Amino acid sequence: MPDLPPMAAPPSLPRQQRRYNRILEAAAAFARKGLQSVTLSEVADQANVPLGTLYRYFPSATHLMLALYRHQLGELKTGVGPGAVRIHALSGVAMEIFHMRVMQPAVEQCLSQGVYLNERDTTGLLREIDSLAERAFAAVCGDPAVARVLPPTITGLVHSVRCRRLSLFEAEEDLKRACALLVPAPRLARNTA
Repeated sequence: MPDLPPMAAPPSLPRQQRRYNRILEAAAAFARKGLQSVTLSEVADQANVPLGTLYRYFPSATHLMLALYRHQLGELKTGVGPGAVRIHALSGVAMEIFHMRVMQPAVEQCLSQGVYLNERDTTGLLREIDSLAERAFAAVCGDPAVARVLPPTITGLVHSVRCRRLSLFEAEEDLKRACALLVPAPRLARNTA
């Protein structure tokens, strides 16, 4: 793979943030296709931004798809409310991440092939994505071990659905069971009176 320029950091100015978010919104529609179907020029057209601007933020379709997933994980993490019941909250976050990956084949291809990329920029982005996923789980369950176990579990279920070893429904049920096993329901206090 040829060396690509590093990806720019997300912008800090409001006008640039709006443009950046338009790019990510347009990319979400393209993520439903395979990675080979994602063309940066079409994303730029859809987002109504110059192609050069898109390349400044995302030097490749891989960078764009991974940034989209990172953004979605960040939104998911901030959407976790403190009043939620732990097991349902954990199951909900896990299900959301699972569906994001199943419904976005282009993102999934980037995540699956990421270990083979030699570029430091992409490797750093993959590490950040892993960290975001773990933090999203840790925010709802409070257990770092559970937070580390769930992302690979989701990866395995996504691959099983893609290879047709499991139906979407079976994978969802397995994921719910895994969450229930990882965070047992609190025991009811026995009435000793």
